[in-house]
Formats: sequence, structure tokens, C-alpha cells
Amino acid sequence: MSEPRLVQLQRGKPSKRRLPSWIRTRPPGGGEYARLKGLLRDKKLATVCEEARCPNVHECWADGTATVMLLGEICTRGCRFCAVRTMKTPPPPDPDEPAHLAEMISELGLRYVVLTMVDRDDIPDGGADHVARAVEELARRQPELLVETLVSDFKGSRDSIARVLEARPAVFAHNVETVEALTPSVRDPRCGYAQSLEVLRLAKELAPERLTKTSLMLGLGETDEQLAQTFRDLRGVGCDVLTLGQYLRPSRKHLEVAEFVTPERFEALGEQARSHGFEYVASGPLVRSSYRAAELYLTKRLSEQKLG
Repeated sequence: MSEPRLVQLQRGKPSKRRLPSWIRTRPPGGGEYARLKGLLRDKKLATVCEEARCPNVHECWADGTATVMLLGEICTRGCRFCAVRTMKTPPPPDPDEPAHLAEMISELGLRYVVLTMVDRDDIPDGGADHVARAVEELARRQPELLVETLVSDFKGSRDSIARVLEARPAVFAHNVETVEALTPSVRDPRCGYAQSLEVLRLAKELAPERLTKTSLMLGLGETDEQLAQTFRDLRGVGCDVLTLGQYLRPSRKHLEVAEFVTPERFEALGEQARSHGFEYVASGPLVRSSYRAAELYLTKRLSEQKLG
């Protein structure tokens, strides 16, 4: 049986371009970081925190939180911004992964957890049933737990999207990643801007009460006009929550950074996005799809919704 492993990737040498002061972070460490890392390894669970080399890993892991990556640590797609390893036919998913995940999360005692995934084009449903079973197993063990699913586009499959929503995650997330004009040069050819919008639209159509969420990377060469159009497009399909963060090059094999966007610019873009009607926007150089501030907001919002 093939099981996912928690690994530290070494794909190419890291970029030598000097980072501006506002996005430098301290190296991971500390007792809680070490405890969580050990627990993840023990349960044979992969996290996007390490696989995607997230700059916030020290902050989140020190707080005892992590975004778990389902279906292994190898993706069938090869986006030019992403450090996750790729393969046409990865090892089969571990059928016990949902149970391992629920066991680990119950030990951590979290109130909010993000489940993300690699693309699995080699599986007929794209891995939707596997993700849904993980959500259901978590709900069985911890009914009060709020679960966000950050999923692939499932090739636009309505049935796969419906299967994930059937499990009743608190938040359904799918990332458009960048503006439409840059999508062909940034994402894998099997991805698509229109397809990602359709995923978010379908999710809102199938479960209008469910919060939908997406993320954009900045610093890839996007223009103000393109960003404004993207904000309109996202609100047009009913997207509720948006995160905006700086793209950081994981290695020399990946896309170069076109621009380091200043904190002031992020603040202005966040305000612009809010003016389009998003319920919540997190915008800053170190903001990522799974971002602590956004999760705290969603926890409060969903808790109030349950009480109301």
C-alpha cells in the first residue's frame, strides 16, 4: 500500500534574488513546530506548508495549525509557480488517509482546519470522493469542527464538485491563482481561468449557503486593469472571500518574480477588492490561500451563523 509522506522538496536551487525587508521571515523552529512536525510525520500526512514552501510555516505551525494536503504529495499537473512534485501517474492514494487525518486533527484539538489536495487527473473523479470522505470522517469525530476544502478544478466536473459539497464543508475554496491573461504562462495547460470561475459558480449554485473562497498571487506581471476585471469576474460568480498575496519563486526552475508588491499597494488593492462586495478580503505580501487571519474571520462568521 502506498502512503503519502511528508517530505522537504529540493527541486532546483533556490532563487538568489534578494527579498525586500517586508517579506523576509524567520526560519521555522520552536517546541510547538517540532511537535506538530513529528505528529504529521507519524501519521504519514503531507502538508502544503512544506510541499509548497509556504513562508508562514513557522507562524502557523507554532500555533499548532497546518493545512493538510490530501491524496499524496505528487501532483499530475505542473504549474510554473508551484514546488509540488509532478508525475503523470502518482502512486494510488492511501484509502486510510481520511481516518489518519481525523485522528491527527482530533489530537490537535483545532476549531478550524483546511484540507487541500494535489491534482489527480489519473483518478476518474479527480479525488473528490477521497476529499469528501475526509470531511465526513472529521465531522463524525468532531461535529463542531469547521472544515475548509481547498480543491482542484476536477476538470470542471459538476458531479465531483457536488460530491465534495455533499460532505458539507464550511467553506469551499478553489484558487484562480492569477489574472486571465497570465493564466496560460503561469498554470498548467489543463487549468483554465474560465474553468476555475465555473467551479466557483457551480459551488455557489449547488450550495448557495456555502461560503466560497479563492486566492490570487501578485507580482507575476498583472496590471491594475486585469486585477479589477478579475475582482468583477469573481464577484460575478458569487465568490465570497478573497486572499491576495505575493508570489515567491520556489526555485530557479520556476517563474521569476516580476515585481515585489509593497505593503501599501496590497492595502490599496485590498480596499479596491472590498469595494466590489467581497464579504472578506485578506491582502498582504505574506498572505496565502490558507491564511490565519482569514481563517479566524471565517471561524467567527460561521460560529455566529450557527448561533443565529
